[in-house]
Parts: sequence; C-alpha cells; structure tokens
Amino acid sequence: MKITFVGRLRHAEDVKDSYVEETEVSTCETRADPTFLLQKPVSRAKLGTRADSLQGKKQKKQSSGLFFRDGKKRIDYILVYKKSSPQVEKRCTFEKNLRAEGLMLEKEPSLTNNDIMFVKVHATWDTLCKYAEQMNIRMPFRKKCYFTDWKSKTLGSRFHLRCQQIKSWLPRNPMKLDKEALPDLEETDCYTAPFSRARMHHFTINNRETFFSNSTRSRIVHHVLQRTKYEDGKSKMGINRLLGNNTYEAAFPPHEGGYKSRHPIKTHGAQNHRHLLYERWARWGIWYKYQPLDLIRRYFGEKIGLYFAWLGWYTGMLIPAALVGVFVFLYGLFTMDSSQVSKEICEDNTTIMCPMCEETCKPWTLSDSCVFAKVTRLFDNGGTVFFAIFMAIWATVFLEFWKRRRAELTYDWDLIDWEEEEEELRPQFEAKYSRVERVNPISGKPEPFQPFSDKLSRLMVSVSGIFFMISLVLTAVFAVVVFRLIAMEKFASFNWDFIQKNWQFATSGTGVCINFMIIMSLNVVYEKVAYLLTNLEHPRTESEWENSFALKMFLFQFVNLNSSTFYIAFFLGRFAGRPGSYNKLFNRWRLEECHPSGCLIDLCLQMGVIMFFKQIWNNFMELGYPLLQNWWSRRKMKKGGSGGQNVENKTQLPQWDKDWNLQPMNAHGLVDEYLEMVLQFGFTTIFVAAFPLAPLLALLNNIIEIRLDAYKFVTQWRRPMPARATDIGIWHGILEGIGVLAVITNAFVIAITSDYIPRFVYAFKYGPCVDKGPHHADECLQGYMNSSLSVFDMWELKNSSQFRYCRYRDYRAPPWSLAPYEFTLQFWHVLAARLAFIIVFEHLVFGIKSFIAYLIPDIPKDLCDRMRREKYLMQEMMYEAELEHLQKERKKNGRRFHHEWP
Repeated sequence: MKITFVGRLRHAEDVKDSYVEETEVSTCETRADPTFLLQKPVSRAKLGTRADSLQGKKQKKQSSGLFFRDGKKRIDYILVYKKSSPQVEKRCTFEKNLRAEGLMLEKEPSLTNNDIMFVKVHATWDTLCKYAEQMNIRMPFRKKCYFTDWKSKTLGSRFHLRCQQIKSWLPRNPMKLDKEALPDLEETDCYTAPFSRARMHHFTINNRETFFSNSTRSRIVHHVLQRTKYEDGKSKMGINRLLGNNTYEAAFPPHEGGYKSRHPIKTHGAQNHRHLLYERWARWGIWYKYQPLDLIRRYFGEKIGLYFAWLGWYTGMLIPAALVGVFVFLYGLFTMDSSQVSKEICEDNTTIMCPMCEETCKPWTLSDSCVFAKVTRLFDNGGTVFFAIFMAIWATVFLEFWKRRRAELTYDWDLIDWEEEEEELRPQFEAKYSRVERVNPISGKPEPFQPFSDKLSRLMVSVSGIFFMISLVLTAVFAVVVFRLIAMEKFASFNWDFIQKNWQFATSGTGVCINFMIIMSLNVVYEKVAYLLTNLEHPRTESEWENSFALKMFLFQFVNLNSSTFYIAFFLGRFAGRPGSYNKLFNRWRLEECHPSGCLIDLCLQMGVIMFFKQIWNNFMELGYPLLQNWWSRRKMKKGGSGGQNVENKTQLPQWDKDWNLQPMNAHGLVDEYLEMVLQFGFTTIFVAAFPLAPLLALLNNIIEIRLDAYKFVTQWRRPMPARATDIGIWHGILEGIGVLAVITNAFVIAITSDYIPRFVYAFKYGPCVDKGPHHADECLQGYMNSSLSVFDMWELKNSSQFRYCRYRDYRAPPWSLAPYEFTLQFWHVLAARLAFIIVFEHLVFGIKSFIAYLIPDIPKDLCDRMRREKYLMQEMMYEAELEHLQKERKKNGRRFHHEWP
C-alpha cells in the first residue's frame, strides 16, 4: 500500500509538471504575446500565495528565488531574453528540445525591466543521472580509509600520541580558519568513481536533493544547453550560438542566495555557501587567513579554484623573497654613508666634471651628485649578486613546488583520472568551414575542417600583426628617448637651482611618468588587436582560442611594459661617446650619459614607478568599475528607469533579478586575472637585481589582490559556470620561460648596468690591496672614482671656460698621452671580466636550477603511495559492494546465498 501511495503521488507530480510544460509550449505558440506573458505569472502567483499561507517553509523557499513556484524544484540555470527579440522561433524550438532532453522550464518576468523575461531551468533526477553517466562525473560511494591510518600504526601508538600531545601544546596557527566555521564537505572524505546508473547501489545516496551539488547540477545543465539544437542542421545547436545571435541575452547559474545576513555568522551560522564565502574569504578583516579552497572549488568549480590556489601559493612564496629583498635594501641603507665610493664622491670638491649638454650647461663638481651616489648605494651593493642568484633559484623552487601542490589538489578534487572531454567546435569555426569536412579520429563523426594552407596563411597574417604592434611599442620607446634628450638639456639649464642640481632625477621622473601613460594607453589598443587577430585565425575550440588570445596578450603587454626598462638597463649611456666626439641623435640632441656612480638608479626608478602605479591602477579598475556599474544598475532599479516597478529594497527582488543586475564575468575568462599576475612575476624576477623591493611590493599587492578578486567573484559578478581543469594551462609554460629569461637578464644587469664588476676589477687588479692579502672591501676601493674617470682638455673645443681639464666617466687615455682618448688596458680588463661573469653566472644558476628541478619530484612519494593503495582499496570495495548487493537480492527473493562470488 505504501508503495502504491508513493507511486500515485509521483504520478500526480508528473501530471502537474507536464501541465506546466504544456502551458509553456502554448506560450511559444502565441509568438510571445506580451499581454499573455505578463498575465500568466500573476495568476500563478495568486495561486502560489494561497498555497504558501498553508506552508511556511514553502513560502521561505519561494521567496528566496532559488526554486520554482512549487517551492520544490531547484533552479539550476537561468536564461534571459528580451520579449522584443525577433528570434522567437529559434527560442521556442530550443526550449522545446530542452524539455525533450528532460529539463523543466518555468518563465518569470523581470520586476525591474518590462522587456526582460527569465527562463528558470531545472534538471530532474533522471536527467542528472543520465548525463552524469555520459560525462563520467565521479561521485562518492564509500568513506575513505586513509593511507596514514595504517602507516601510523607501524610507527607505534605511543609515539603517535606523544606527537599529538606536543602539537597540542604549540600555539594555534592564526592563519588557519576555524574548522567550526567551514562545513564538512562530504565528497572530500569519500572515495569516488564514475557514476553509473547500473551500479547506483554502490554510491552513497542519502538524499537525492543533495547528492549532486549545485555546481555539478549547473555543469550538467550547461552541458545539455551546449548540445541542444535550435534548428535543423549540423551546426545549429548550443547556447553559445544563441547568445551570439541575440536570441538570449544571458545564461548563468544562480547564486545560492544573498551574501549578507542580519544575524552574525558565529551565532546563527551561514545562510548558504555564498554567505559563508563572503564571511570567511571575501571580507577584508580576514586578509591574513588561508583561503577555503575546497569551498571555492565547490561553489565556483575547479578552474577558478585552481586560479586562487595558484595565486595563494605565489603570494605565500613571495614572503621569503620579500624578506631577503628587504635585508639587501637595509644593508645598502646602513652602509650608504660608509661606502667608499659615496665618500669619495661627496668629499671631492675639486674634481671638475664635463658639462652634461652642449650649449647652456656648465662644468660642475663631483660632490654635487652626492645624493645621487648615496641613493645608488641602496640598490647597487654587495648583496645584489646574491639576491639575483637567490631569486633565480626561488623561481625554480616556486614552480617545482607548485607542481607538487597542484598534484595534491587534483588528488583531493578527484581530477587525477579526469580527462578533458572532447570540446565542441566554436560556432565561428563551424560557420566558416562547414563545407569542408573530415572524420574526427576521436568521435568518428564528420566535422568541419580547416585546410592547412588556409591555417598557415591566417597564422602568417596574425604573426605580421604581432610584429607590427611590437614595432609600434618600439616607436613609443624611441619617442620617450627623444623626450628624455630634450628634457635633459632643459632641466640642466633650468633657472631654478634645485632642478638644475637634480636634473637627472627630473629627467628620469618625467620620462617614467610619460612612459607609464603610454603603456596604459597602448594596453587598451592591444586587447582589441589581440581579439581581432585571434578571431582571424579561427581557432577550432574555445580552449585553443583562449590559449592563442592569452599568448598574444602576454607578448603585447610584456613588450609594452618592459621595452623601456630594457633600454635603460642595456642601452642608456652605452653609446654616448666622449667629450669632443659625442654621438648625437639626428645631429641635434646628444645621447644621454650615465651618472658617475652608474645607471642602475635610473633602472630602479623606472621599475619602482611603473610597478607601483600599475598595481594601484589595476586594483582600482578591478573593483571600482564593477562597483560603479552595479551602483548605476541599482539606481535605475529604484527609479524604474527600464519600465519596471520601483524597487526601494533590494531584498524584495528574487535571486534571478538580483543576479541579472550584476556584472557578467569577463568575456576572456581568467585570462586577465592570470595576465596581471604573470606580468608581475616577470617584473619581480627579470630585473630584481636592480630593484630588491620588487618582491615586497608584489607581496603587498597580492594580499590585496586575493581579497579584491574574492569580493568581486562573490558580490559583484554573476556566478560563472563551474568549469573543470587540472592545471593553469598555458601560463605554466610562460612562467617557466620568464624564469629562464630572468637568469639571463639579471646576469647582464649585474655585469653591464651595475658597477659591481668595475669595482671588483679595481679592487683586485688596480687598487691599493693588490698583493697585500685580504683586506676590508672599502679599503681596497680607495681611489676608485679617480680611476674610473678620464680627463678631457676643454681648450680643444676653443671654449672660454676658466677650467682647462674636466673629467668624464670612461676608461680612456689622457690628452697628453701618446694615444690620446684611446681605451686603456683597464677598459679591456673590465670588459673581459663582464663577459666572464655573464658566462659563469648563467651556467652556475642554470646548473643549480636544473639540479633543484631534478631533486624535487612533481608528485610527492607519499601521495603516489596513497593513490596506489586507494586504487587497490577501491577495487576491493567495488567487489564487496557488488557481492553485498547480490546477497541482499537473494535474501529478498528467498534464495540461499553464499559469502563467495556467485
């Protein structure tokens, strides 16, 4: 009798659902008559109100906007379209086919815009099971028996208890989240296996409503939406094409309710996972806490979870790099006044330096650049070489340990055996190459094919566009160089004495600011050009499109950001010439020279200004732009500017209306998020020898970046489709390339830009400590400035200056020698030492990097053993579960059963 009653109840529900579907079909047959669409939800709302007066819980569910009108069927996806859209036939056919696939639809008008209609999508239990099996979704079936359980027994229970006791005495890590604050995510503690309807009894199904998580349900519905036809034809399918031709305005999974509550979370608990994410992740007050990665993955999917895991790992690895950089900076700060080079520059009031420009500049004394020499000491000291080697090794350790961390995450998130399913073709690719087909070797079905000749020609056009944009960047750098030459003469002859004495700072500062404005302006152009070139290539799938677009954006912005830095590091002051024979640009402007204490301070200023202002600008745009747009949407809602009702309180809106008024996730996915961090990684490692504080600035920025991104994902953006991924994609290869480039660049910075090598050669070859054994470094540098400055006879220029001889930075013979102004032997010694240092440094660091990469396995041995043991245990459990099921069946049917396999 009980079974009969349940069957009748289910039959009644199916009849009710079919009635709803029939009325929805009749809506399409009326060709979207606006009066009918508006009247039908109102009548149903009245009926729902009568029913809700009898059931309080049902009213609460309905008002939350997360269920259908009956308060039972969960909303798994939201489709949005305009009633005024002419694509009625496509939409009706698409929705009819969705119902045929087992999805249930229900429509609601928007309360804020009379032209907007929402289509709520619900996947039934049978539909979820069907597509979970097709998609090989892994579901939990047995509680885990951890590998460490039996391993700890071999170590002895007393030792284990003693370790636990000692651990309890230690203070609790303040960065960890309280276990009571996070829910127990069941699937993280269970063995999983690909879902199968034939073996459904194997899986732990305590509640059908919660067996498939919200993110899994949304992913299954998205899978159906992508493969449902809206017209007859091979390529006439998928929600992406319907979004592209404006049949639908948007498609997104709903948020799980609001992210704020009137009651504190400690006493009343979290309302939903979104509220919990806001309180335990996105709030600024917990900036020092670890991220709840399992909860992020559960709510946003593995792809976004891996991004935040990588960002958190990168931020944590920046802590030792920032500490070492601060120590190197403090070492330079404390030895700034005691440095022998700085003392010689500051105390030398008799050395006359040659004029820095042709016409208005006058000779000046070496002591005038005392401040410049002391500031240079901050970044150009004995710790520079050590820090460059440390950062090269750090980059390798960071990437190698990230591989291990990624392996642990993919194991915990059941991605070890997950293979990316065959992606569907992009609609643009199908439309372009629908006439040329070939059989797909994987699926065995015919599909559009791009001929090699067409692919090669498009690739050549794309590469030509890339080179053209890079040449545009180099042109902008050349314009900044010309500006610096003009500004140098103007500031050197300025009427204000303060500017005239510090013309180097004024020239570098204004040049950096102009260069920063050019960088930010060109970034806008690059994004549009990269988008155009990527579409011109017609990539086959979305992942190919994303990889191609990401590579172009990285190349454009990397060259744009670092081209001027490369100029200052390796070209500034290298081709200036000498007094009496200066090299001039366009026979008009004399090329810029380096300061007597070196060009490293110019490089440091360039990096510091660009890195600081770029991080501030990016953080403002990431949070400020969505905040302003959402504020404007709320303002329009309150005024009823879109023809909707005046909504004074946002809580009156259902969840689908609230989500619709949020901003969609970036059209490029996570490309912009990764790009910002990868460029920062390059800035932190490539020229770190010139700016030891770069890791500290990156660390402070990333602490803010994590909470900015978290706040943006939780509160300002619609919920993205929970996608799966096993790694960070093309970005890992780019990071490895940056690590190799960083070794080469830092070797050249120390050898060419820094004065480390000239000082080293002087101390061991020409200084007072030669052949006298070990001495203090500053003692061996006595007379270094006099040795590094050459002499020029100003009377050769028929100059009426009261000084005949002036000094300039170079290693040339004096005018009274047999070969005046020729390079001295010291110049060739310094050049040979620079080349030798580059070779030794690169081979040493690359050798250390390779050795470290060899020592650190990609997957921890403990994890490998654990995976092998669990694979063995899973086979046994599946065998035991099948045997137990068969025994129950035999017992139920009154047959004899045995303990062995039948």
